[in-house]
Amino acid sequence: MRSYKLEENMKIEFTKMHGAGNDYIYVNTLKFPIENPEELSVRWSKYHTGIGSDGLVLIGKSDVADFSMRIFNADGSEAMMCGNASRCIGKYLYEYGLTGKTDIALETLSGIKKLYLNVEDGRVASVTVDMGEPRCFGTVDLGCGYDAYTSGISVSMGNPHLVIFVDDISSVELEKIGPRLECHRLFPDRVNVEFAQVLQEGKIRMRVWERGSGITQACGTGACATYVAALHDGRCEGTAEIVMDGGTLRISCEKSTGHILMEGPAVKVFDGIIDTDDSLE
Repeated sequence: MRSYKLEENMKIEFTKMHGAGNDYIYVNTLKFPIENPEELSVRWSKYHTGIGSDGLVLIGKSDVADFSMRIFNADGSEAMMCGNASRCIGKYLYEYGLTGKTDIALETLSGIKKLYLNVEDGRVASVTVDMGEPRCFGTVDLGCGYDAYTSGISVSMGNPHLVIFVDDISSVELEKIGPRLECHRLFPDRVNVEFAQVLQEGKIRMRVWERGSGITQACGTGACATYVAALHDGRCEGTAEIVMDGGTLRISCEKSTGHILMEGPAVKVFDGIIDTDDSLE
């Protein structure tokens, strides 16, 4: 990954995009290099005084792939991977003319991910991301003091997840239990928390508390982790639809490699210009 340098009071072009409601601010650092993304992510992610988002995503050069991605949460912490952001980057790269390729290698902090673009009439209709091979650590004991949630399934999709299956997802007080589980002693670097309810064969409802961002409309790695946990628990087999607050992703496992494939939409919301002094145009 490369470093970024930002001139004082520089005007930055950005694009607001979302994948299943998981919204980020995207900056092409090939044109607008910046050096303080942690600070800018906190400022710009605020909905009342900034642009409003779940965080900031930087698109950059790579020495080992076609492009690189860095993700900063709304609290300024850096994430290792984001499936929804990966899909949006695929759309950005193609539709803004940075590449004509429909198979793109993207460098992330959790390794190189392959993006497969579904292009219709010159526009990217959807993107499939090869999320790589997951690691399922099995059921973990959460101990007492966490309401009725005494255990969950620990999964890594390049970042840590705790998946808890429930009978009625509408009864989960996510804003209350989410931050407590995020900082559980079993996860010294904190953890993303997913609550999931199996609706029927091949369809799972999920809500997420994201590490560093709180409640979000969707989480791509979280959807993958939920799918992996469901496979581990015998709650699904084959392809599954993971239904989140912001939309639905199709998750499957490639049998020949054991890799998890995630397919879903990527949507541009708007373009804008912002000064580094926080003024919005």
